[in-house]
Amino acid sequence: MVKSGKSSKRLGTLAESPSHLMHRVLQLALDIYSEEAGADGPTQRQFAVMEAVAAKSGLTQTDLVRATGIDRSTLADLVSRMTTKGLLERERSTVDARAKAVRLSDEGKTLLEASRPKVEAADKRIMALLPKGKRDGFLELLADLANAADEAPDIAKAEAKALKKAAKEAKRADKLARKAVEGGGKKAAKAPKLKKAKAPVLEPVS
Repeated sequence: MVKSGKSSKRLGTLAESPSHLMHRVLQLALDIYSEEAGADGPTQRQFAVMEAVAAKSGLTQTDLVRATGIDRSTLADLVSRMTTKGLLERERSTVDARAKAVRLSDEGKTLLEASRPKVEAADKRIMALLPKGKRDGFLELLADLANAADEAPDIAKAEAKALKKAAKEAKRADKLARKAVEGGGKKAAKAPKLKKAKAPVLEPVS
């Protein structure tokens, strides 16, 4: 929790940096998790993968990326190592023949069941660091940030698509404008010359 006063002044901009503060909080949370899970317990990411697979068996790695928020390359390596350890099993997906579905092995189920009380204890220790009146609000803010992270790739794609469309339309408009200018110049060049009017012949007055 950021406190005003001399400590904040000493920290300077770090005291007001969300990225720095979240990094510190994350490190604290992972330290508490490691203490509760123990050396033989799963890492926080391994636990997240097992919980996601337990909630819905047969998920593909793409599904797990969405469910856990772990980036694709890290998740692929994680699933591979967990499969080697015998915690996960992979089989051909019934939905997409090109993808592999992931499910918990018996060993994975046993480890997950044993880990849940430890993870719950870690979560309670983390929440106990906050006043009771702020805990629900804290969880809501974390959920909002997590949702924003989930939506970020889709938003980025939509923005890139809109920029591409705008650039294409601008290019088309520029092309039409150039054609209009060139066409106007040609018409002007082909315009007939006006004949010089002859002065009227005046007859002498008799």
